[in-house]
Amino acid sequence: MKALAVIPRQPHSAHVREDHPEPSLDAVAGGRGVKVKVLRVGLDGTDKEIDAGEYGASPPGFDYLVTGHEGFGVVTEVGEHVTEVKPGDYVVSIVRQAGDSIYDYVGTPDFTTDDSYHEHGINLVHGFLTEAYVEDAGRLVLVPQGLREVGVLLEPTTVVEKGIAQAYEIQRRLKVWQPKRAAVLGAGTIGLMAAMVLRLRGLDVTVFGRDEPPFLNSDLVEALGARYVSTQQTSLADAAAQHGPFDLMFEATGFSPLVFEAMGVLGRNGVLVLSSVTGGDRKVEVPSDVLNLGFVLGNKVMVGTVNASRADFESGVRDIAMAVARWPGWLEQLLTHPVRGLDDAPKALELLGTPGAIKVYVEVAPLP
Repeated sequence: MKALAVIPRQPHSAHVREDHPEPSLDAVAGGRGVKVKVLRVGLDGTDKEIDAGEYGASPPGFDYLVTGHEGFGVVTEVGEHVTEVKPGDYVVSIVRQAGDSIYDYVGTPDFTTDDSYHEHGINLVHGFLTEAYVEDAGRLVLVPQGLREVGVLLEPTTVVEKGIAQAYEIQRRLKVWQPKRAAVLGAGTIGLMAAMVLRLRGLDVTVFGRDEPPFLNSDLVEALGARYVSTQQTSLADAAAQHGPFDLMFEATGFSPLVFEAMGVLGRNGVLVLSSVTGGDRKVEVPSDVLNLGFVLGNKVMVGTVNASRADFESGVRDIAMAVARWPGWLEQLLTHPVRGLDDAPKALELLGTPGAIKVYVEVAPLP
């Protein structure tokens, strides 16, 4: 069976294999296995970093790792004790598998305290850039047939869903928190999805990006009824004075110094959600006393978010459905760079970060 794989920790080792084992329902105990035919797999910066050899680990018994954690497929076969899905259903698999911490036991492996975690296409578990996989029925999320054209966007949407859900959960402490204005830092896939989710919740949204408008990303922001601001034209502080104060800020830039600028313009009783994973050693000088004072006197919160649980996947399905109804055709415009077939899958890694690319994905098989 074909698959796109890497040799973990070996830079630029991505290659198409012809000998990846065919999955069997028996791989899941208790008749709970589900075989899924892969249709589309999205790629992001994580895939590029794994191919660069920055992190990742092979499953036990393998010297390679099948990449791709943003999978979307259709069920072809189910075990005898599976009732949640049936052949023909469209599904997305939850990326992280449960470990041994108390958080894993209560269904939130995204909060695990285990030193080692199991994550499809990232660490110790093969990913979805292959022809088919078998998964436990309890780790599959149904995607309605009407959303099949944009189902590959569900996994990145869950990053946003978790971050925003955590912001609201934290602010339950305020009893009457009613956010009105939000800022999104970054206008890539995650930034655009964050703008969408925040607009669905009725907030006034300002999206910050480097590039000057007009271009596709800024047009997509404005189509949501949000505003786009180029940081090359207007500073974060000036924009906050004009469009803030911001009750909720969602950072998705991959540029850590901007976090400290965001801390300085966050409104009183505000929440700053950090979603970027920055693995470098960049250093900046910050006004630490001013930031500390502002956070203490302003009752402000900063929280990091990574991965997602079933609840986030399910809320992502709901929000995607609402977005399809409210802004027809909007989500499809995010799917800018398709690559047809596993044989050409390495090209998808080369497309990541190129001008105009929002979501790069591999079409492993045509949508039924």
